[in-house]
Amino acid sequence: MANTVSSPLCQKIPIKVNKLNRAIDLTILLLLISILVYRLLSFNKNHGFTWVLAFVCEFWFALEFSLSLTTFWTPAEFKTYPEILLQRDAAELPAVDLFVTTADVVLESPIVTVNTVLSLMAVDYPAHKLACYVSDDGCSPIILYSLIEAFKFARLWVPFCKKYDVQVRAPFRYFSRDDSFPPSDDDKKSPEFHPEWRRMKEEYEKLRQKIEEATKGTLKIVCSGEYAAFANTNKSDHPNIIKVIWENKERVPEGVPHLIYVCREKSPNCPHHYKAGAMNVLTRVSGVMTNAPFLLNVDCDMFVNNPKIVHQAMSSFLGLKPQECAFVQFPQVIYNQLKDDPFGTQMVAAFEVIGHGMAGIQGPLYAGTNCFHRRKLIYGFSLDNADFQGKEDDEKVLLKESFGNSIEFINSVTQILKDDISPVQDISIAAQLSSQATRCDYEHDTVWGTKVGWGYGSITEDVLTGMRIHGEGLRSVSCMPSPPGFLGTAPTSGPACLIQRKRWATGLLQAMFSKNSPIVTTLNAKLEFRQSLAYTWVLTSPLGAMFDMFYSLLAAYCIITNANFLPKAHEPAMLILVARFLFQNLQQLCFFLRCGFSVRAWWNNVRTAKITSATATVFGVFSFLFKLVGISDVVFEVTQKDQSDNSSDEHSNHKDGTSKNVGRFTFDESPMFIAGTTFLFVHLAALTLSLFGQHDEVGLGEFLSSVWTVLCFWPFVRGLFGKGKYGIPSSIVLKSAGFALFFVHLCRRASVG
Repeated sequence: MANTVSSPLCQKIPIKVNKLNRAIDLTILLLLISILVYRLLSFNKNHGFTWVLAFVCEFWFALEFSLSLTTFWTPAEFKTYPEILLQRDAAELPAVDLFVTTADVVLESPIVTVNTVLSLMAVDYPAHKLACYVSDDGCSPIILYSLIEAFKFARLWVPFCKKYDVQVRAPFRYFSRDDSFPPSDDDKKSPEFHPEWRRMKEEYEKLRQKIEEATKGTLKIVCSGEYAAFANTNKSDHPNIIKVIWENKERVPEGVPHLIYVCREKSPNCPHHYKAGAMNVLTRVSGVMTNAPFLLNVDCDMFVNNPKIVHQAMSSFLGLKPQECAFVQFPQVIYNQLKDDPFGTQMVAAFEVIGHGMAGIQGPLYAGTNCFHRRKLIYGFSLDNADFQGKEDDEKVLLKESFGNSIEFINSVTQILKDDISPVQDISIAAQLSSQATRCDYEHDTVWGTKVGWGYGSITEDVLTGMRIHGEGLRSVSCMPSPPGFLGTAPTSGPACLIQRKRWATGLLQAMFSKNSPIVTTLNAKLEFRQSLAYTWVLTSPLGAMFDMFYSLLAAYCIITNANFLPKAHEPAMLILVARFLFQNLQQLCFFLRCGFSVRAWWNNVRTAKITSATATVFGVFSFLFKLVGISDVVFEVTQKDQSDNSSDEHSNHKDGTSKNVGRFTFDESPMFIAGTTFLFVHLAALTLSLFGQHDEVGLGEFLSSVWTVLCFWPFVRGLFGKGKYGIPSSIVLKSAGFALFFVHLCRRASVG
């Protein structure tokens, strides 16, 4: 659709980089290079393998920092003007299919999913242009029940939001206050507002209680009638289930969008490819039923926080050239944040540095949620309609070879290819026709997951899919409106944080060594060189954890064996190392302060990075390596979502520090905690042994490095004396102590040998 207005809908605006920051970056790079030169010149002094290993680690640190500079130095942002788009007639606006994915009814509470769905259905966009599809990969009747009840509430909630211009359209956030009156901003509304507000709150409380009862099992869902398809099923073996919960048959712009429940078929004999497989099924089902040219995918815990988000995205799509806007990525902003970010989950650097930085090159990464896509590009088509040109019969044969044998779906693909979409008149009938496309064997002998749809081969299917699109020479857009487009939850416990980081580490390495890796696409001259460097920096970041671990262990090894890998305190090279350490940490501290965070938040992020590096990331790297050599397969682990319906209040009530355990690290019997506890014990043992015996070769640098590691692992030190979930389990302590003693024994033997 062409832009028919003179004013721009979207503009790309370069961000000016402070000259001081560039000077600091160059200084750090120069210091890193100086350290390497010092190592090379010192090899003839017979320092042994510690010097060689230190050189290898420092070479990686220098390489990693060099790659990051390609992203830091040309940041940009995109400014959208949705108010201009709002002037257009609703008939001119394109349709959008909304995808919500959930996989585990226990780890991802249904009330969280329901709030996300309700916020999507209430956005300020013509309702007859929207269709909300919810993928239930856990095959739970509770999800279907929750959605049916949610729709009943939506018939009241959606008109209420639009009538009174409610800004927060996830009801659990809107009604999160404990008092019996609406927020003060709503007091200026019409006289009938207050009674309607009270009624809406009462209705939402009824909905919440029903879903809670179903989740806890006090309300039994009988697998008959509407739920008959759920009889005798389990998460990994069940038929496909598609239910049209609501169809906007009258196509009322101010009504409620279509709402469809989708559960794809699963069988132990067929690979299901985790979230990527679910997304591809949603793509096929929606193609047959509504076939909107644009798609939005969100995780079940990322609710709409800005009711104009669809207009924001469409301003980018319609205001820029198609090749300049392949997809629109909104950042993941966290609402359940604790004071000073004790778990380092705000991902400030990810969106401020990587988001803005890559926006200045070829566009931001696809982050897996909060992203609008062009359906044509998800299908792997080019934007100039040059695909499958020829006779119509030959075209259909080629389409079937690529997309599968569903006639209805192939017809919908043909419409997308030719930009000639015919609205489906009855989606309930279309739902029956889409059933074939949800079968677990449908993708056999097709290019789904390679050239079409969400990419297979990595548990971070988002990065893989985004790389494929960028690899075609297309660009993406980052959209950071105020207020943020979406809000979501972050892990608020130690185990959940580590599971998430482990999955990211494994998935990034899988993407790095896939067929769509930045190295391959750059050699094919399709991915811009600097974008390739930015991707390489992000995808290889898990490997940095290995080098960081070795570098930290070198300090303990040298103390135990009376050796050294750092210059002595009186040597000029020691000043270089200290300067590099101070410059990098002070630069990070200034960045956090500039973003409005405290010094404590900076320190929490530093120590969390150190902990996750030595535990979750290292496990993620080994998980990838074990998969590579065929020892074990990679398993997609769902991160437990915050299930509290009033989590924001619970966290905010503790921001004054009244609860001593708020933000405290929690533990379980995961092997990742063995790695972290062993790491701590090794350094504690080294520092203890330093009090005895002769240490004429060990310098001050090794001692300070070991002390720094212990300080970073202070949550584990507290865990040694904690109780319950705040204490490290005794089995973990005993195993870790054994591994630490074994490490010390090996060090002693190596020094004797």
